[in-house]
Amino acid sequence: MKASRLYSSANGSTPIDPSVTLIRIAEVMAIVGLARPTIYKLMNEPESGFPKTVKLTNSNARGAPVAWVLSEVQAWARGRIEARDEVAA
Repeated sequence: MKASRLYSSANGSTPIDPSVTLIRIAEVMAIVGLARPTIYKLMNEPESGFPKTVKLTNSNARGAPVAWVLSEVQAWARGRIEARDEVAA
């Protein structure tokens, strides 16, 4: 998905609120630079702080559609950057 589509509405004139914008795995991978298996591994490690998914349907079946909150993924990425900067300082 193009970045411009993430940050503007369908008509392109109104900014989207990242705190209520749901993104799918492809966008998560593009933002954090990690592969799908690594993302799911991080989700299973509470100490990683990686954001949890939001179920998009009531299905409990494996492979049921899920998404992530854009602002939470961005915050996690910012945390990794801050951790890098703390080590460098």
